[in-house]
Amino acid sequence: MLIDADEYLIPLSRYIHLNPVRAAIVANPVEYPWSSYAVFVGKAKSPDFLVTDQLLARFGRRRGEAIKAYRAFVEEVDIQSLVNPAERAAGGFILGRDGFVQWVKDMFLSSRDEEREVPQLRKLRPRVSLERIVQAVCEEWGCSEEQLRAKGSKRNIARGLAVYLARDLSGRKARDLGEFFGGISGAAITMKYTQAGQQLAQDKKLRRKVEGIKEKIFNI
Repeated sequence: MLIDADEYLIPLSRYIHLNPVRAAIVANPVEYPWSSYAVFVGKAKSPDFLVTDQLLARFGRRRGEAIKAYRAFVEEVDIQSLVNPAERAAGGFILGRDGFVQWVKDMFLSSRDEEREVPQLRKLRPRVSLERIVQAVCEEWGCSEEQLRAKGSKRNIARGLAVYLARDLSGRKARDLGEFFGGISGAAITMKYTQAGQQLAQDKKLRRKVEGIKEKIFNI
């Protein structure tokens, strides 16, 4: 999940640190040994990998004051009234304000060639089932699943874009996609993906259609 820290870092940290209390494992979150909360409130030594300054700085300039304020923020809340902030995540993986969601869409769900994406960021792309991709393309083009998956006309634009989206969003190997799309080879999938990418680069209207399909897939 990608999180807008300015908006959700504080409430999400509280919700997570109170999970052991909510589950009735401990009475106070500082008692739970597998949590970083004890470090945040100065009751345990911090491991090298844990960063606390970014969060605590939002509660005060001096560390002691910040710790006291953060502990009150976490422990003095009515736990029954808390709602999991992650439930507001757009598409199930983007948690933030509208502007942040739009930025993520532009970065990760755009029609840029996959080769131009930053590999580390590409890992954050949610994986979508082939069935969901085909369904969304069929709804946009008014065709059947059989028409998309069966080998046939070279001018079947909808099938080409379904292959393009499947390779881009499903995380499946070209060989597996070939079996799904009528038993064609992995090399054929790569060729169709390249052809569809070229079409999208040249056709603005087609790019808008693909963006619309992605929005349906991710419910954004």
